[in-house]
Amino acid sequence: MAESETRYRVGGMDCAGCATKIDTAVRRVAGVADVSVSVMAGTMTVRHDGSSDLKVIEKKVTGLGYSVAPLAGSAAPARTQGSQHRHDHGHDCGDHAGHDHDHASDDHDHPHDHGEKEIEGLHGHDHAPMAGLWWQSRKGRLTILSGAALVAAYAVGHLLPAIASYAFIVAMLIGLVPIARRAIMAALSGTPFSIEMLMTIAAVGAVIINAGEEAATVVFLFLVGEMLEGVAAGKARESIQSLAGLVPKNALLEDNGQTREVPAESLSVGATIMVRPGDRISADGIIISGESAIDEAPVTGESTPVRKGVDAVVFAGTVNGDAVLRVRVTAAAADNTIARVVKLVEEAQESKAPTERFIDRFSRYYTPGVVVVAALVAVVPPLLFAGPWGEWVYKGLAILLIGCPCALVISTPAAIAASLSTGARRGLLMKGGAVLETLGKVTMVAFDKTGTLTEGRPQVTDIISFGLSEAQVLSRAAVLEQGSSHPLALAILNRAKSDGVPVPPAFELEALPGKGVSGKVGGETLDLLSPPAARERGALSAEQDARITALNDEGKSVSVLLVNGVAAGLIAMRDEPREDAEAGLAALKSAGVKAMMLTGDNKRTAAAVAGMLGIDWRGEMMPEDKQRVVGELKHRGFIVAKVGDGINDAPALAAADIGIAMGGGTDVALETADAAVLHGRVSDVARMIELSKRTMRNILQNITIALGLKAVFLVTTIAGITGLWPAILADTGATVLVTINALRLLRIKI
Repeated sequence: MAESETRYRVGGMDCAGCATKIDTAVRRVAGVADVSVSVMAGTMTVRHDGSSDLKVIEKKVTGLGYSVAPLAGSAAPARTQGSQHRHDHGHDCGDHAGHDHDHASDDHDHPHDHGEKEIEGLHGHDHAPMAGLWWQSRKGRLTILSGAALVAAYAVGHLLPAIASYAFIVAMLIGLVPIARRAIMAALSGTPFSIEMLMTIAAVGAVIINAGEEAATVVFLFLVGEMLEGVAAGKARESIQSLAGLVPKNALLEDNGQTREVPAESLSVGATIMVRPGDRISADGIIISGESAIDEAPVTGESTPVRKGVDAVVFAGTVNGDAVLRVRVTAAAADNTIARVVKLVEEAQESKAPTERFIDRFSRYYTPGVVVVAALVAVVPPLLFAGPWGEWVYKGLAILLIGCPCALVISTPAAIAASLSTGARRGLLMKGGAVLETLGKVTMVAFDKTGTLTEGRPQVTDIISFGLSEAQVLSRAAVLEQGSSHPLALAILNRAKSDGVPVPPAFELEALPGKGVSGKVGGETLDLLSPPAARERGALSAEQDARITALNDEGKSVSVLLVNGVAAGLIAMRDEPREDAEAGLAALKSAGVKAMMLTGDNKRTAAAVAGMLGIDWRGEMMPEDKQRVVGELKHRGFIVAKVGDGINDAPALAAADIGIAMGGGTDVALETADAAVLHGRVSDVARMIELSKRTMRNILQNITIALGLKAVFLVTTIAGITGLWPAILADTGATVLVTINALRLLRIKI
């Protein structure tokens, strides 16, 4: 039976423990093959064989105290592990352009829609990312109520000392009952060692040994910590989902000569929209009339507006600058660049990095181990060394609270989620934690040349005249190239346009296959020929031929202009390096990363471009040759990233440790490789590697904070220096600290 995949929006998740409980419970449902839960994205993906009852899956999740809503259109044939992020990205992300948020808010306002009504009050989790006013959330209200009860208990204890212990027990129960219910549901679903269970045992144990005041305080501090975790998780989640809010809700549709306002979601491919100056563009498309400066910073992180005219590609969410544009829509709302970026980042957050997988495995043994240690601390000293039972049971209960692995388990995904979001907002897409982690280890970057290190289109570099002015040579050449779409012809026409050179109409234009083009204008017979064709006519002197050879040695293509059969000038063209190519390669070198250029171009052109950039190179390479060289580099011990356009470089991209596609938001750029640089800057490859290194440093800091705090409090608890409430601070405090530390990655400048 073919596997299917269903994605859900899950509300109320705010720590790694939440994800673990949901994962464990859903895996127990018959027919479920795999589960991926992302706390930061607030999503869950379930792979199942089609026999699973999806209602049972939803009931398992709601039973644990979370809201759940299927993402419409998410059911799809499951992808194999190896191709998990290679296909279908544009076809099942319909909800990310605006629908997902509706689900989240619906869950919050109408919990009964998803089976919540029968367990109202079961838990302290609220049903949407905790953003905005924390005291309006269910978790916030429970925390306030618990705090008020604790203050009241202190007041009662001061006024009526005889019933103080009972007042604290009541205050404790107000906060503990929802926690205990969640603990029981988690235990029944396969997670007996949840933080809620440890918390419940510790609080009840404290009451039994007559430490009710501390029990009530610990429950309140636990709820405060959970609430802070919710706020922090909400911030991280908002950072990427706010991208979806960049797309305007409405668009100006041209229909039968009339312009009317319609919802942006209703735009179909091929429709024509009008975009006024200052408006956000409401769909991906191609400009069919008008020219304007487009502010692409919201989508690609490009700081300066880009001048775009007819036939240029524009993205949804970017801002039109100074002129009216008419745009033909090329992607529906569900498939636009922003929707796919959000989709890809959320999927990436669900795929675990090697470090994260190791910590997950570690925590499976760590928590039961801590429970055993706590039990031994509580029992062994009184039994073997006649220690006081009350004192050692108290210490054992404190160790239980220290033992929760929440901070440790969230240390990696929190940093990775923040880093993926930061990258996406700057046009750097990385498909998962494993990709992000490997990028920081890269020691060799192999670049394609055309369209990667270079602009991908020839430009006129030299105009050499023999008797005429440079402008006259350019004007006559442009006359002959009118109407041609050949890249070299476009280079000449673009240069004529930018220089303001007149281009009068030509007569009797004739293409000379394999040689060039000829025509007549103003009584002159003009020919624009390749050097071999000009030599055939005997039109070149030895000196002129030497000039052509010198230009060829610089990797330039040369066209010869003849006027009435006599050589009048040379026009040299070359695909020039990108503006930032040299700086980008220098940034890699300063980071200790080597670079190499692999190109299918002839060796003369390859050597010229490589010489300008100061980079090692291999030329005249077929796609399989590039793949072979990548394999050789890996065999020599390099961690290799291959950067290319995602089409002819596909074999090499697949062979490399990391494949990075250069592109402007195209399907290929977003879907082919492990990572993509949306606005095609060479320097962004270095930025991606730097972001990875910063993320790994952040993860190391987080693990140190989590384990360090626990180690300190473990020692101080056994020594009798600290008790129950510092122990709960060691847990929830560490979780909040590592989350806040991870959120610093949202603000870094790269």
